[in-house]
Amino acid sequence: MATNSYEPVIGEELNYKGVLLPPPFKDAKINSEDNLIEQDINIDPKKLHPLTPEVISRQATINIGTIGHVAHGKSTVVRAISGVKTIRFKNEMVRNITIKLGYANAKIYLCKDPKCPRPECYTSQGSSHVDRFPCEIEGFSGEYELVRHVSFVDCPGHDILMATMLNGAAVMDAALLLIAGNEPCPQPQTSEHLAAVEIMKLKHIIILQNKIDLVKESDALNQYDEIKRFVKGTVADSSPIIPISAQLKYNIDVVCEHIVKQIPIPVRDFTSSPRLIVIRSFDVNKPGEAVENLKGGVAGGSILQGVLKVGDEIEVRPGIVTKEKDGTIKCRPIKSKIVSLFAEENSLQYAVPGGLIGVGTKIDPTLTRADRLVGQVLGEVGKLPEVYTELEISYFLLRRLLGVKTDSEKKGKIQKLQKNEVLMINIGSTSTGGKIVAVKADLTKIVLTQPVCTQVGEKLALSRRVDNHWRLIGWGSIVRLSSEQTKHGLGLDMSGASIVPESGLRGDQQYDVTAEAGTTDNTEDDQGDDNAGDEDQE
Repeated sequence: MATNSYEPVIGEELNYKGVLLPPPFKDAKINSEDNLIEQDINIDPKKLHPLTPEVISRQATINIGTIGHVAHGKSTVVRAISGVKTIRFKNEMVRNITIKLGYANAKIYLCKDPKCPRPECYTSQGSSHVDRFPCEIEGFSGEYELVRHVSFVDCPGHDILMATMLNGAAVMDAALLLIAGNEPCPQPQTSEHLAAVEIMKLKHIIILQNKIDLVKESDALNQYDEIKRFVKGTVADSSPIIPISAQLKYNIDVVCEHIVKQIPIPVRDFTSSPRLIVIRSFDVNKPGEAVENLKGGVAGGSILQGVLKVGDEIEVRPGIVTKEKDGTIKCRPIKSKIVSLFAEENSLQYAVPGGLIGVGTKIDPTLTRADRLVGQVLGEVGKLPEVYTELEISYFLLRRLLGVKTDSEKKGKIQKLQKNEVLMINIGSTSTGGKIVAVKADLTKIVLTQPVCTQVGEKLALSRRVDNHWRLIGWGSIVRLSSEQTKHGLGLDMSGASIVPESGLRGDQQYDVTAEAGTTDNTEDDQGDDNAGDEDQE
């Protein structure tokens, strides 16, 4: 597989203050409407890398997850850094917890004045902010310049939303582990989330000891020792622990500095055929919209490889899934065309692997509303992996349940997999049931309740139902996929379905995927989902 790693091109400036910098912004062509660098849709993907100025001016190139127990301040930290409130939906605001995956982009800047003190020389702004502006610290005449553009995946911390968290982990390059300073460590989902990111092979974690404004210094120091003991022997063993107050924005500049210095630039593949993993989807049309103004569905997610461009012909797999009378499952890939690309409010001519983006299509919006495309894969027509329902996996089980208080050691111990047992399987952003049809040593064969677009080598998480909640019990990787796709009732109709509303949607329709959307019924959940395209909704 071809990959693009970042190659230094600006000499001694690359290690300015110990930071790998993008090429200079001063020579870039600025768009007069949004004051961001213009993109050339005809650019050769081989010339792109995660720090190309015309890329990071508009799109985030690093995905950072916020993980940890419920109410430990994950959404507050994201808001302190990006200025974006990720709790947007009515049912989330009523309960003041994250239920859907939240998302927000932020630009991180470094002052180019050598005398500007750290960590004050670091600051952050929203995704649409200009790339260069004067230093705000009194007595210094330098200029802040964009060094990183990151996308935050804000995961829910409630135990019943573990599947949602695992879906978000599929696109993370690094994570911020939030631990509240006014509670004992670890709390149940603190340990469960840390285990989950270990399963996803996440190596770069920054620990944030939040709410230190609520505790005495001695208590904060004692908890610091608790945290060190908790992470010992885990992937977060050597991770920095930063005391912060997200509510008061105390030490947020230190967090920005560590994001820049501790999280390396990911190696990205810009030259393979594009593939995007869908973690959100929505209908951005308002109720009662005139037929001629209807807009196609929007898929939100992260590109795993390749470059998507406006005008590209794409397909979504598995697509439309139907069940025949004889029990056979049929999948019809959805074929469409990209009519717009957005990263929050920033319009894109092309999108690269990395941060979360919105892909505007001509797909019937009824197929995308209320996250109906979550778990699907979007990419170039004919270039996506095949769709399967039978997997053979190599797996590993945890020794005991995480995030669950049990009366005895025996109850907390994870039992071996049993034939005919039903588990929850997380593959990429797909959550589906899976029945074990054979188990042998560290290999098992699973028949899924829903078809998935996947390939050999892909990682997955295994969860078992315990006390009416799905609990993480282990992980695995796919070693073989059934080539007889009809053996367990999967029939593939690969002719595809070009799904375009019969409402007269114009092919050249361009739109902002963050436009305010209305609701189409009175249910609370759908009310939130239909508003998913509204970045500014309060």
